[in-house]
Amino acid sequence: SCTVKTCWMRLPSFRSIGDALISRYDGATRVFVPNNGIEAPIQRNDAATQKVAKRDRYNFELKPHNPSHKAPSAKDLVYLEPSPGFCEKNTRLSILGTHGRTCNEASNLVDGCDLMCCGRGFR
Repeated sequence: SCTVKTCWMRLPSFRSIGDALISRYDGATRVFVPNNGIEAPIQRNDAATQKVAKRDRYNFELKPHNPSHKAPSAKDLVYLEPSPGFCEKNTRLSILGTHGRTCNEASNLVDGCDLMCCGRGFR
């Protein structure tokens, strides 16, 4: 008789996934795509297919916004624009701001007065 072995792929724990995401978020790099960094996909004469090959689809290079930072790797988290401020009202972006909101003096989380009041003080 023979023995059958089965390999199972398991997902990491939710905690380890969250920790990895937080680590990438904390190390995220602001980038831009230089005008000279965009190249047109390679054109093929094959009439049977009009699709661009996967390897040619993203043929550009991301440059760090801060020249003293290294270029991001394929696994780095990047962003093109900084997030808007949520402390002050911005009707164009539908941001209500935090003026007049009730905060929790005892909390160090997002509902806490230090974060929610954006350093403006509270009463």
